[in-house]
Amino acid sequence: MGSFSIWHWLIVLVVVLLLFGRGKIPELMGDMAKGIKNFRKGMSDDEADETKTVEHRAEEPVQEAKQKASKS
Repeated sequence: MGSFSIWHWLIVLVVVLLLFGRGKIPELMGDMAKGIKNFRKGMSDDEADETKTVEHRAEEPVQEAKQKASKS
């Protein structure tokens, strides 16, 4: 009773194919692979943008303060 027989697996396979259709499963796997690739790309882009953004934001208030002081 603890393990599944071949008939159990065949029934599960038939139910999955009926629910998702024959062409839907490869499409879902392709979408999942694209999602993983986009996630990795986004993570690497975020790391590169973070260092530039932090440096850029640190300089902006100093420049604005100098401009305000020179205008006054």
